[in-house]
Amino acid sequence: MAVTLTIDRQTVNVPEGTTVLDAAKEVGIKIPTLCYFPGVASPGSCRVCLVEIEGARTMQPSCVTEVRDGMVVRTTTKTARDARRLSVELMLANHPWDCNACVRNGECELQTLAQDMGITEVRFPYTREEVPIDRSTPALVRDMNKCILCRRCVAVCQDVQGVGTLAPRARGFDTIIGTGSGEELADAVCVQCGQCAAICPVGAIYEQDAIQPVWAALDDPTKHVVVQTAPAIRAALGECFGCEPGTLVTGKMVAALRRLGFDKVFDTNFSADLTIIEEGHELLTRLKKALVDGDTDVKLPMFTSCSPGWINYMEQFYPQLMDNISTCKSPQQMFGALAKTYYAKKAGVDPKDLIVVSIMPCTAKKYECVRDEMNDSGYQDVDYVLTTRELGRFIKEAGIDFLNLPDEEQDTPMGMSSGAADIFANTGGVMEAAIRTVYEVVTGRELPMDGLHVAPVQGLEGLKEAELTFTDCVDDWKFLEGVTAKVAVAHGLSNAHKACELVTTGQAEYHFIEVMCCPGGCIGGGGQPRGTTDEVRKKRISAIYKEDEGRPMRKSHVNPAITQIYEEFLIKPLGEKSHHLLHTHYQDRKEQPGS
Repeated sequence: MAVTLTIDRQTVNVPEGTTVLDAAKEVGIKIPTLCYFPGVASPGSCRVCLVEIEGARTMQPSCVTEVRDGMVVRTTTKTARDARRLSVELMLANHPWDCNACVRNGECELQTLAQDMGITEVRFPYTREEVPIDRSTPALVRDMNKCILCRRCVAVCQDVQGVGTLAPRARGFDTIIGTGSGEELADAVCVQCGQCAAICPVGAIYEQDAIQPVWAALDDPTKHVVVQTAPAIRAALGECFGCEPGTLVTGKMVAALRRLGFDKVFDTNFSADLTIIEEGHELLTRLKKALVDGDTDVKLPMFTSCSPGWINYMEQFYPQLMDNISTCKSPQQMFGALAKTYYAKKAGVDPKDLIVVSIMPCTAKKYECVRDEMNDSGYQDVDYVLTTRELGRFIKEAGIDFLNLPDEEQDTPMGMSSGAADIFANTGGVMEAAIRTVYEVVTGRELPMDGLHVAPVQGLEGLKEAELTFTDCVDDWKFLEGVTAKVAVAHGLSNAHKACELVTTGQAEYHFIEVMCCPGGCIGGGGQPRGTTDEVRKKRISAIYKEDEGRPMRKSHVNPAITQIYEEFLIKPLGEKSHHLLHTHYQDRKEQPGS
């Protein structure tokens, strides 16, 4: 049902249930906001979007006030302007005055609001009592001295991710956003996904910065420093330099990394292809045990394991599903283990002098690389992780003119990859990559696809399902003849929860489930450029599919570098060396979340 109202003398027609804020956007009226973020429930707490509504006793927050037929709204009256300005001034009075040294300087929403409103001085004294900064986790830093109580982090943690780590504590002037019992983040039930850091408007939550340790490694002449880049980076890094979301900057990214001084620029896509080989064979082995051997102990469905935030969630909320998780390490960790063994030997580099740096869209990757079990090479397999945002700052710090760089190619052998590896960045991408390979291994034929992709697993629907029936199977896989494999794809931990409940309660019988911790998959990771709305996610997803579609090879098992590494080093999928270097185990952390 349509509603007609007037905003600043302009007639607006919008659907019933639309907020005043969104109705104003329809006619080009920009009402300032701070606690509001598209796609995340707004608490209407910051009072920066106050407007006058005819007949209302007080001003109303436009982000949560729904339109009514005949409503008359005024957004630019002196009363509204003064009220909004006062709200921002009071936040500034309760906020540290260290903008030049803040990690968010130049991209702070509070700073921008103050500038837009013409606030050049703070009329009120700073009276806030300082609290210690929480640096307890490898992934995130919480500086509650800078918190403006907008509650965005609470909304994304509780409503989008369903983890519920953060919540308002105390009341009134004593209110603080914190963990359940006020403990440090490392001791709380936190998956370190970083969605709170991605949505925070100020410098209250941000990633642990690894730029200086990486500079130190690059400056050390005794170290051989290699870098791997996750597939999601190439569709988002350009945003750090003013490009439109979804601009592919793969070649410029490689050129920038070389100019930063890395000895080799490799690609996590290489080990994503490797993951498909190992994970695909693991799935087929489980199916054989269940269907042929009658092994009732085999755990199905098998869940993917490449998202560390999802692994953290599973260990803390669903440890009973540990045996259902693929034992494959993530592509990041597979790469690190092989860099310090296979590559080190080929390059004639002592592994103790080899530094592996990852560029990831994810803050949880910082935690993953320091897990106790991630040292099968004999050393810490991955030494440092930089987020996309950190890489953007790193390049700027070095004075590199990113947009005018030439396009360059990754180094071999660990820089060669297929289009199947590219789509690991998107929700549904790991599933599609696995299906492309598994179907061809089982039938000897290419997967018939709707267009260029497996359509049912694409898109931003929270929980997607698909079926695939095997026919005319080759000799080794005749046991799958006529079998219909049922798969599911979940992104965002609230949807992962739904998938886990369907499995644990026996309401759905799947064979294989892809789970990505972050909404949209890695393209929406907690370390990506800020401002990631669904519109931005769709543009990045489209760019990744475009990258895949332009590849001469689009299936993991036809990558010659993967064939080479098995022939020269790993011998066979799921073999002894693969098991040692590329597979892992998990921990029940339900009772000890900070362990």
